[in-house]
Amino acid sequence: MSKSDDEGARLFGHSRSIQDLLLKVSRVATTRVSVLIVGESGAGKDIVARLLHDMSPRRRGPFVPVNCGAIPKDLAESHLFGHEKGSFTGAVAQHVGMFEAARGGTLFLDEIAEMPAELQVKLLRTLETNTIVRVGGHEAIPLDVRIVAATHHDPVDAVRSGRLREDLFFRIATVALHVPALRQREDDVGDIAVEIVDRLNARHRTRKRLSMQAMKALRAYTWPGNVRELRNALERAFILADEQIELQLPRRQPPREEVRHNAMTLHIGSTLAHTQQRFIVASLRHFNGDKPRTAKALGISLKTLYNRLALLPEHERNAINAIGTPGGANASGASSAASAATAANGASPTSVPTANP
Repeated sequence: MSKSDDEGARLFGHSRSIQDLLLKVSRVATTRVSVLIVGESGAGKDIVARLLHDMSPRRRGPFVPVNCGAIPKDLAESHLFGHEKGSFTGAVAQHVGMFEAARGGTLFLDEIAEMPAELQVKLLRTLETNTIVRVGGHEAIPLDVRIVAATHHDPVDAVRSGRLREDLFFRIATVALHVPALRQREDDVGDIAVEIVDRLNARHRTRKRLSMQAMKALRAYTWPGNVRELRNALERAFILADEQIELQLPRRQPPREEVRHNAMTLHIGSTLAHTQQRFIVASLRHFNGDKPRTAKALGISLKTLYNRLALLPEHERNAINAIGTPGGANASGASSAASAATAANGASPTSVPTANP
């Protein structure tokens, strides 16, 4: 599953704002109207989109998510609308686009305001006629799809700045739903954290629990990266914990871009012990071999850090001791952390934030 795993593919919490949102979702889901979901990155817009689909009469049909900001500009039209064989260089066969792939279901256009302007024009025409024409084709193909869109921008600002066409906005926003930021529902933080830890325990067959200090730290932090940042922080602490999970959160609130990009890659499929070792090595590289700073950032004692390092193979211990010395492996920064963690075996990668200095 994608990032919808943030809260187990459902909105979790008992705050008034979430309960109000869930009520609106349940009412809107049964209709055919187009919906625009607005909220900060990491707040759970994709979860709301999935809920709208799962609670709708189209729930047995496909749910097709498309990140409009991640599609290469020269391939975007073909990706969405499909193409005919020979319509351009490399089009060796007919290709069905996302609109057709979502037939009978829901097409989720995530980050709609990142869609190129010329593609917004074609999207508007598609929504007005309820048909598509493949690239290189002439036949108008009727659609049977519900559109759900999302953006982390304020829609009014996006329209005013020209990022989002006004006529397209009115077409996709028959109903607008706002997903509150995590700091706006701070009463939910503890419940969400326990839910995430329970899922991690079930996955790894462990019985770890958050300490009282960790719960205090969770509630005191403002979570600029929202539920996604909370999940990543808990996964990191879970990996390093024995039975009781401690949490070391930065006093300085990182910019949202830093929350997204200051990350390393771990691989699902590795053992918990191996992943823990890779994470410690990556963090040491991030702090240029400074063991006291590394231990503090990881929320463990210096003695625990040395005990964990003692379990590493001799060649890895030697490499770590060389970090930060003349001629040594001076590989600080998030990119070094990523390369160190990539050595972990396994398949599906997941991003975990590295510790902030």
